[in-house]
Amino acid sequence: MNSNQFTQCSKDINLNIASKIINRSVQAFREYCAVSHSGREEIISAIKEAILPIVPELAKMERFETGMGCTHDKEKKLLLALQKTPGLEVLTPRASMSDDGVTLFEYSAYGVICATQPATNPCATTINNVIGMICAGNSVIVISHPRSQNVSQYLVSHINAAISAVSGIDDLVVTLDQSSFSLAVEVMGHPDVAMVVATGGGKLIGQALSCSKRVIAAGSANPVAMVDETADLSCAAENISSGASFNNNITCVGEKNIVVVSKVADVFVNELKENGVHYVSDHDDMLKLTKAAINNNFMMNRSLAGKSAKEILKAADIQTKAEVKLIVVETPKTHPFVTIEMLMPLVPLVRADDFEDMLETALFIEHGHRHTATIHSQSIVRLNRAAQVMQTSVFVKNGSSISALGLDGGGYAGFTIANITGEGIVTAQNFARSRRC
Repeated sequence: MNSNQFTQCSKDINLNIASKIINRSVQAFREYCAVSHSGREEIISAIKEAILPIVPELAKMERFETGMGCTHDKEKKLLLALQKTPGLEVLTPRASMSDDGVTLFEYSAYGVICATQPATNPCATTINNVIGMICAGNSVIVISHPRSQNVSQYLVSHINAAISAVSGIDDLVVTLDQSSFSLAVEVMGHPDVAMVVATGGGKLIGQALSCSKRVIAAGSANPVAMVDETADLSCAAENISSGASFNNNITCVGEKNIVVVSKVADVFVNELKENGVHYVSDHDDMLKLTKAAINNNFMMNRSLAGKSAKEILKAADIQTKAEVKLIVVETPKTHPFVTIEMLMPLVPLVRADDFEDMLETALFIEHGHRHTATIHSQSIVRLNRAAQVMQTSVFVKNGSSISALGLDGGGYAGFTIANITGEGIVTAQNFARSRRC
């Protein structure tokens, strides 16, 4: 068999696998169309009841399979997805009345949704997506990352068992027995798939955007935290260290960079040290960390992605006796730690001359992803101006990045942040068509 024949054979196999799973999903959607509003509520409740007891197990499985993050924080995210994901309450129809009649605006399903999941947050994203998509009346095909295939299959099997038990519908949520880019492409492009929701980064997002159908795309990020001279420095240090160390900083909204006005930088650094931060300003130690965390191609060393601060310091041959949850390294704004999204509890700190320089530097660092930024300031004028300039999907004022997910703060839970297509943190509303009657 020559290379062309082999490629065609592989495509035929993928198409066959994709068609079988999509046919199951189409059939489940047709059955689900007959389920009432109260029936959907019963299904969502059953899913939550089924998943809650296995949260600790899911967190351990995810940590073991992906090799990233920490189990305790993964449990927090899973519970957040179960408890604070918006449901049917966000799909309430509204009416407009006039002398000429009544117009009703209501929501209807798309059909079969293909949802890709990132290795950094597979289970919480799946739960969050599935609840919203089912609330909107859809069936779901979950495309897991190869690094989280086993735990994703385990989670989906429990979700499906719960749905089947209360409704008799099988395969309302399905996943593939194997994960590969080529197979994901076949599923996303299949004519019976009505919507693609892509969470993550890389070429899979580009492939999703090329599909001739409704696409919600949550892509790359490089979140930056700004601290000006008016900020409550103690509060800022606590919030930033909490957000950047949470789950070893693989969360997409986590503070990956800090820009601080020079006037208060030294005081701010001392506050960081009070919050379990190992601060590096020594040139030799900065070089050690750079060699450990950046490879020869000037990309992140993926073997350290999601590892603890202690493991990263050990890899860099840097000794410390203190308990460390986060490493902060003082660098220029052109250092690879700044320009690359480092998925680890290693965060660069860049000094700025003043507020204007801080804002300009932050805009450069964020790279136009329009994903996430945070600011610490007591000036309302500056808070508002920074939000307008950064134009990110998530913008946190005087708080931790994890509050944007609904943790330790108000608001609902959301794990698909559609910075590319502009929906921001998505809910069931984004998974439904709007119908005017």
